Amino acid sequence: MAGHRERRVAPGVVLWANDGAPGTILPDGCLDLIWNGAGLVVAGPDAAARRHPGGLPHVGLRFSHGRGPAHLAVRADELRDTSVALDAVWSGAAARELTERVADDPARVLAGVATATPPDPADRFGARVFAALARGADVAGLADALGTTTRTLHRRCLPVFGYGPQHLGRVLRLQRALARARAGTPWAEVAASEGFADQPHLAREVRALAGTTPTALLG
Repeated sequence: MAGHRERRVAPGVVLWANDGAPGTILPDGCLDLIWNGAGLVVAGPDAAARRHPGGLPHVGLRFSHGRGPAHLAVRADELRDTSVALDAVWSGAAARELTERVADDPARVLAGVATATPPDPADRFGARVFAALARGADVAGLADALGTTTRTLHRRCLPVFGYGPQHLGRVLRLQRALARARAGTPWAEVAASEGFADQPHLAREVRALAGTTPTALLG
């Protein structure tokens, strides 16, 4: 989106800020902790794109690679396609304390949140799955590499990413395709390189996940 800035503040965690301009938010399998100018909200993973209508400037933390649930003490699938106030996830006292500190200096305090929680064993699982799917790994092959079944892998991914590895793989493939197109690769070549049957197949996937056409998405 226009007016959007971000920087990595911890492994799998990005601090971002935007100026409140409207735009399209693409699915990414992440959890976000967001200061919206009035309070803190937790945004769950979206299965498909949603439109940000614009408004006040926002500052947030995006927890990627499955690290959000451990940091925010919530299952990702409980928040799929929704956002809730922090006090719906944390105790009222803990939510108020962090909200008061964030209000004074959102970027600094949120960056501190990213490093305040020790690594969780589930983080290693999430990081490995996310990285493999981001490279385009096959779900069945990934399950074999992890010594499990595709059904068990699906079950384990739900609380970490909000959906199963098949859908996460589709989301990450869309991100790879968009990155290639933004770098100047023609859509037909993008479709071939990312394993789509053809360009119309890519167009259908863009429509399903982003709600628009490839050309409009790139614009």
